[in-house]
Amino acid sequence: MVGIINSKAASVRFEGVSKTYGSDVWAVDDISLTIEPSTLVTLLGPSGCGKTTTLRMIAGLEIASKGRILIGDKDVTKLPATDRDVSMVFQSYALFPHMSVFENVSYGLNYSGFNKTEARDRAMAGLEIVGLAGFEKRLPSELSGGQQQRVAVARALVLEPQVLLFDEPLSNLDAKLRRQVREEIREIQQDLGLTVVYVTHDQEEALAVSDRIIVMRNAAIAQEGTPRELFEAPVDAFVADFIGEANLIPCHIEKVTGDMADISIGDYQYSLAARGMSPGAATVAVRPSRVQLLTSGTPDMIAASIAKAIYVGGHMEYTVDTPFGPLFALSGEVDQPFTVGQELALSFSGSGPVLLPAS
Repeated sequence: MVGIINSKAASVRFEGVSKTYGSDVWAVDDISLTIEPSTLVTLLGPSGCGKTTTLRMIAGLEIASKGRILIGDKDVTKLPATDRDVSMVFQSYALFPHMSVFENVSYGLNYSGFNKTEARDRAMAGLEIVGLAGFEKRLPSELSGGQQQRVAVARALVLEPQVLLFDEPLSNLDAKLRRQVREEIREIQQDLGLTVVYVTHDQEEALAVSDRIIVMRNAAIAQEGTPRELFEAPVDAFVADFIGEANLIPCHIEKVTGDMADISIGDYQYSLAARGMSPGAATVAVRPSRVQLLTSGTPDMIAASIAKAIYVGGHMEYTVDTPFGPLFALSGEVDQPFTVGQELALSFSGSGPVLLPAS
């Protein structure tokens, strides 16, 4: 199997790339990025942010209006899709309904210079990699959604692309199947050492599969980094709220000592990393899981009351009224939950809240 499908993983580099439609519609605005070989990098952002256009420019399905795109050391900026060593797995899977699984997987091989025996061996190896050995005679209509997705992955893998592209690959699957298939995609990527560029608008999906995440907003890059870096150290309110939910609370930086800042939210005092900020108005981002709700507390804690309580199986979701507005909180205590109207004391966990510039 390994002898048939070898990785030719290459880097991807954008140098000041823009894509415009007409004179005034900027789909991508002057972005520069580097995707290292054998890594899985996710382009993440809301609809219309430019992530899919960026992916399509790597594929050659869109041609950059400005800047350079390199795959490995080769400038592919103006090359059509047929002259780029990339494969793409589409959101719709794009399987041929009248062809068997084997015929779908081997389709591209038949037009890539492989003889019949070699094409068959590669197709069967691809099906084995994605766990579909024995399914080669079935039609796509005889497969589940997750199996169809794996056929699409196998079809892309057998061509040994330098870069493998995924465009919202799990959006047609239910929640449980999404988790299973994303784990399979990640395992294949790591086992074969592939360079993968992955587009999604699902934050949890991006956090689960990625070596690095590039968050996009308004046709530009808002922030890039590892999943942990983006979750724990967002650069602004947009990234904080987009990468996992965040409560954005106005605060005041009272003083900065070394790398630490003392902030106040009304009478509540808290210390956290200053992140280069100076005394004055600011915003603190607090993940719902870092909001602590107590039946009794000290006088300097924040007075709060439960406005909504929702049981979702493994945890409780609370909307909490505070003097500075509602907060969203999570709690793993499901056996003795708080009740609507219950008065509480609120504080933040010892680590997790992040200081941001005032919004």
